[in-house]
Amino acid sequence: MSAPRNEVRIIGGQWRGRRLRFPPDTGIRPTPDRVRETLFNWLQGSIDGARCLDLFAGSGALGIEALSRGADSVLLVERDPRVAAYLQATLTQLSARGGEVRRVDAQSFLRTAGRRFDLVFLDPPFAEGALAPLLATLAGSGQLAPGALVYIEHAARDGLPALPAGLTPWRSKRAGEVGYHLLAWEGGA
Repeated sequence: MSAPRNEVRIIGGQWRGRRLRFPPDTGIRPTPDRVRETLFNWLQGSIDGARCLDLFAGSGALGIEALSRGADSVLLVERDPRVAAYLQATLTQLSARGGEVRRVDAQSFLRTAGRRFDLVFLDPPFAEGALAPLLATLAGSGQLAPGALVYIEHAARDGLPALPAGLTPWRSKRAGEVGYHLLAWEGGA
C-alpha cells in the first residue's frame, strides 16, 4: 500500500518511521525516500552537530530528517503561510529542539546575512528556474561556513546548473526524473 501523496516518512534517527502529513493541494514535491536515503548516507559524519538551512522547506522532509539524525539546528524557510504553519506544528508535535520556521521568500532570506550554515538543502520548484540564481545568491551571502555542503535537486533533463565560484560538485546521482547533487563549499571563510 503506497503512502498518501501528502505524507512523508522519516527514514532514520530518533523519529525513524514517523509519518508526517503536510497540507494537500500546496504543490509540495517531497524528496523521495530513496533519494533521501542516498543523501543521508553521503552525509554520514557531517550531520551530528550541524547547523542546517532548508530553503523551500515544503514537507520539511530534509530538515526534519537532519534534526532526527542529530543536527544541532535546522532553519526551515517557507514562503507559503499554510505550509509554514504546518512546519511549526510538526516541530512542536515532535518536541524538536533546534528547529525553527521562518516564513519568507528564499531569495529575500539569503539577502539578509546573519547566520552561518554547515549544510544547506536547496530544492526549489523545478518549473521556477530558480536554482542557478539561488546558488549565486547563496555563494555571495556569507552564510556558508567553511567546508559547508550544499544539497541541490533539479529536473534531471535540465542537468546541473552553472555553479558559482566556490561551489564544486562532490557527489551526483539521478533517480528517475530527479537529478541530485551534493556540492562542497570551497569559497572564502
